[in-house]
Amino acid sequence: MNRLKNEKSPYLLQHAQNPVDWYPWCDEAFERAASEDKPVFLSIGYSTCHWCHVMAHESFENQDVADILNQNYIAVKVDREERPDIDGVYMEACLAFNGSGGWPLTAVLTPAGEPFFVGTYFPANSRLGQTGLIELLNHLHRLWGEEKEKAVLAGARMTELLRERQAQENNGQGPGRISGETVLADALGQLELCFDKKHGGFSKAPKFPVPHQLFFLLQAAHYEENDNAFHMAEKTLDAMAAGGIHDHIGGGFSRYSTDDTWLVPHFEKMLYDNALLALAYMSAYKISKKEYWKSTAQSTLHYILRELAGNGGEFYCGQDADSDGVEGKYYVFTQKEIEQVLGKHTGQAFCKAFHITRGETPCIPNQIGSKRPVIEEMEEEKRKLYQYRLKRTRLHRDEKTVLSWHAWTILAFAKAADLYGSMEFVRTARQARQFVTENMEKEDRRLYRRYCSQEAAFDGQLEDYAAYGLALLALYESTFETEYLCEAVLRGEQILQYFSDETAGGFFSSPKDGETLLFRQKELYDGAIPSGNSAAALLFKRLEAYTASPKWKEEAERQISYLYTSLKEQPVNHCFALLALQAAVYPSEELICVSAGKEPPDSLKQNNAKSLFTGPAVLFKNRENEALLGEAAPFTREYPIPSEGEVYYRCRNGACFLPEKNGEICIEEIKA
Repeated sequence: MNRLKNEKSPYLLQHAQNPVDWYPWCDEAFERAASEDKPVFLSIGYSTCHWCHVMAHESFENQDVADILNQNYIAVKVDREERPDIDGVYMEACLAFNGSGGWPLTAVLTPAGEPFFVGTYFPANSRLGQTGLIELLNHLHRLWGEEKEKAVLAGARMTELLRERQAQENNGQGPGRISGETVLADALGQLELCFDKKHGGFSKAPKFPVPHQLFFLLQAAHYEENDNAFHMAEKTLDAMAAGGIHDHIGGGFSRYSTDDTWLVPHFEKMLYDNALLALAYMSAYKISKKEYWKSTAQSTLHYILRELAGNGGEFYCGQDADSDGVEGKYYVFTQKEIEQVLGKHTGQAFCKAFHITRGETPCIPNQIGSKRPVIEEMEEEKRKLYQYRLKRTRLHRDEKTVLSWHAWTILAFAKAADLYGSMEFVRTARQARQFVTENMEKEDRRLYRRYCSQEAAFDGQLEDYAAYGLALLALYESTFETEYLCEAVLRGEQILQYFSDETAGGFFSSPKDGETLLFRQKELYDGAIPSGNSAAALLFKRLEAYTASPKWKEEAERQISYLYTSLKEQPVNHCFALLALQAAVYPSEELICVSAGKEPPDSLKQNNAKSLFTGPAVLFKNRENEALLGEAAPFTREYPIPSEGEVYYRCRNGACFLPEKNGEICIEEIKA
């Protein structure tokens, strides 16, 4: 056992029995590297990463590799999900070195932490033109011993380059005049150019689901009545739901498809993918009322509850792709297996519906090319196959909670509570928020990044605060419990206090009092999950809508202005930020229900708004909450509480209508 045995991270614990003398990221490792005059070997990955497993088995369990590392290097392991700040810095170096990146991330650093070599996966020994780790380590060791000044200079130059690039990204943002409509039109045009008309999606293989692109298209379809935007979203959503990337037996979606047709996935399942995809299918259903999409979202949420939910309200990171050392073995079936479980006649019908062919080769259940999807049919057959599958070797589950991923999941369940009228989903969202309050909040109300094995650790990042703020607003929207709105305001204020770049604008990924790395990164690009800067922009727009505060109006405008240059140059890569721009461009609506009663009227809870992200801001005021609501949204203090019944105040684009007592008519008008 090495030093990782004392860590909580499932990824680090996977390496605790390596013969490599690993350190976690800590001062001690770099101090030892300096005192012994050795370079630092840094390896970054995560526990459900297939190629991280491959490199672990081939290289880090290899005694020859371990001997070289232990003798000539100080070896450091990092879980990228726990420390996205460290991962972000050295991934930038990898992109600068190689033009591409990925995990496992392999870097060799000076004792000062400056990278003079960065790559990704390496087998233990050279093969087929690919350098092996043993050869690489021996070469870099000779370089360090014989020409160390070259290595140190290379590290210093790379660090200077990274800082210059970061400074360029930090500065020069903000135009003289924003033309939001032009940027939105350009984004739509770029998506049209890269759209796969045959199979859906917006890239060649490998194909990743990008839910925020779908959010943008669906809102364009709704607000602009753009049929082509809807068609691109529809084609992509249908293709993913029919493909093997969608688990037709147990629900949920895999990380990505290795082919153009969405048939063969990389089988790991991540919490953030499934939360965001559930939101995408719910968004699509809101616009089209297509029951298939509603069912797909629901089965995805039930997958999260069955497979990724803990007992205390927490959600876990994800499930591995491998079982018994084989990727995807857990998910595939032969026709013989199907017939054994379901009986010959029913089994044959199921195999026909889900394209399980005869022969010994296991197949991935899918409905690609089917005339009519049958997600709502054969439920009993799927239940039996799911129970049968549970008897297989279980998949590794990364049982840590990452706050931003947890927050997107809270948001998904809060939105689903309205859509499905489900008390179970309301309870799930509430309990998940309570888990954060009890386990991931410091005494000063600052937030931790991760929770695992009864330990909260690491400073919350910008993405954590921004996503959690949006989740709290979604909880307010589904419950009208004022404490959620108040806390959303608090999280927005903490973003301003701890993450602001007061010189150039925008927000750094890590807090100002966090650990000092080579530089403070400022992430703008929306990757697998929305960037913290994008989520912050939308949070500020929603806080503006709910509080009517000039402060949040100014902060939203400032953040959108800061992002504008990136949006203008690469709109497709900033689709979540485009939601904030859409919120600024499209009509805004507010509804304040002031009631003599204790509970919101049922009609107020039936949220029929077609946009999940930029729809009307609806508030509820009564005697019990007026003081607290007045703190979060001071403008509501002016609305008198009636002696009986409710009074509704409706506004659109800054203009208010006469008060209305007929709530159903008023709600129907504002949510059209």
